[in-house]
Amino acid sequence: MENYTAATNRYESMPYRRCGKSGILLPSLSLGLWHNFGHVDNFNTSKQIVHTAFDKGITHFDLANNYGPPPGSAEENFGKILKQSFASYRDELIISTKAGWGMWPGPYGDLGSKKYLVASLDQSLQRMGLDYVDIFYHHRPDPYTPLEETMSALDLIVRQGKALYVGISSYNTEDTLRASKVLKELGTPCLIHQPRYSMLDRWVENGLLDVIEDEGIGSIAFSPLEQGILTNKYLKGIPENSRAAKSTGFLQKEQVTKEVIQKAQQLNGIAQKRGQSLAQMAISWLLKDHRITSVLVGVSSEKQLLDNLGALTNLEFSVSELQEIETILK
Repeated sequence: MENYTAATNRYESMPYRRCGKSGILLPSLSLGLWHNFGHVDNFNTSKQIVHTAFDKGITHFDLANNYGPPPGSAEENFGKILKQSFASYRDELIISTKAGWGMWPGPYGDLGSKKYLVASLDQSLQRMGLDYVDIFYHHRPDPYTPLEETMSALDLIVRQGKALYVGISSYNTEDTLRASKVLKELGTPCLIHQPRYSMLDRWVENGLLDVIEDEGIGSIAFSPLEQGILTNKYLKGIPENSRAAKSTGFLQKEQVTKEVIQKAQQLNGIAQKRGQSLAQMAISWLLKDHRITSVLVGVSSEKQLLDNLGALTNLEFSVSELQEIETILK
């Protein structure tokens, strides 16, 4: 067992925001374990990132059944870190996981059936060594399973004591409203929505943010740096060993166009005037909206995490800055 002791000042600099109309406060920055926490990654580096996050006031750690690689390994590694370092801090943590993408062979290991969601969470709890998670999400909409079945599975999971709260991810505006109404009728309201949202991907502004505010739902934005495009990494093109340079992965070379690089360069100019890195400004820009409860960051090093946390020291934008940003993004 490792002798880890959390920083005594861990709650002094992190701003916390209320999650919709609930009793839950989330840190303005949350740590996502989508990348860099699998069995292919260095465990000690992963552990150091989690330690630093908690020492800086990040209380929310976001996982999913398929995070790795291989799938499931991020939960296994996080379970080890919990056991070694955080056993005495469990009640200070918000731990979330999800199910909705393909996880095991056959017809019961994907999408949104009650069979899949309940079984998947049981497996996730076992991998992490937990009795319950704080938030369980349906990870993506399922066009085949009735929405009522998927939402009743979330309600059942809460009633079983396997999750305290439930959420949805990547649901469009119409389905978010429907899901929220079904969950309210069942008596287990939707705590939070996790949409993809960044300066370069603004679909949530076309109605979704209004719905989550009206329904009293919180929100946490994922991919805020657009897979690294909104950092200094691609300002001069696609470097070797970057995500876009690899044939596998979620960021493809054809997405990093000359137009996108030009926008990033112009945005970087504004960030420099603000005394921020491009990544910091991209995070600050999301948090300027009170409907965004938290921004979910994924990092590969402690240094990267500390840079992202620097966004919280400058969250205000002048009218002229916002106008200049809009001109670039249009």
